[in-house]
Amino acid sequence: MVLERFNGKRVLVTGGASGIGRSTALRLADEGAAVVAVDVNGEALAEVVAEASGASGSIVARPGDVSTEEGVRSIVSGAVDTLGGLDVVVNVAGVLSFGHSHELALDEWNRLITVNLTGTFLMCRESLPHLLASRGNIVNIASTAAHAGQPWALAYSASKGGVLAMTRELAVEYAKAGLRCNSVSPGAIDTPITASFSVPEGANAKLISRVMPLGDFGRPEQIAATIAYVASDEASHMNGADIRVDGATLS
Repeated sequence: MVLERFNGKRVLVTGGASGIGRSTALRLADEGAAVVAVDVNGEALAEVVAEASGASGSIVARPGDVSTEEGVRSIVSGAVDTLGGLDVVVNVAGVLSFGHSHELALDEWNRLITVNLTGTFLMCRESLPHLLASRGNIVNIASTAAHAGQPWALAYSASKGGVLAMTRELAVEYAKAGLRCNSVSPGAIDTPITASFSVPEGANAKLISRVMPLGDFGRPEQIAATIAYVASDEASHMNGADIRVDGATLS
């Protein structure tokens, strides 16, 4: 079955060069969307654009960094210039690191909070006027780390908890204006960001079970399929919600 839920829709996806962001950009383009994919890795973005050449929609690459106010303003204004407006914004860009909390350096804390939380805030803030005009929607990527204690990921967990709270706030504040804002919380997904996982020296390895699915790791395209539903008109009554896709990790 070929879905075409995004024909005529103008979509901005951050973190679009790899993992969940890449799969999301490709999925929405397959469903007819005109997508601007953003990432700091311009070379990998070009490969995503080439891969989408047979899609019913399209992908335009826009190298950019969500961690600065100037960078986000450039990303959003460039996407609006390219697409003529915005209907959907999907905030996927993020970073992750592991280590004992008592050894977490302030610089590393600031790096994760800046990209994961402040970057999502900036993207939402700059996109809101355009999404209010189109009565569009935002999908933020949170994490199961925001729902339960995840060892060795203090800054990441805090940043994703903030994303959850921000998603709910935006949903309430702008619901009467016709804007939707929801989030998706992946568990362990086979992406480059999770490939960096390692147990800190001296850590209790039994804690790994708290972040592992009961079966295999999930795949980026499974998260992209969830995002596509949440962002589509089929989910028009979904607002302020979070969907966990975690292979029963927290069940």
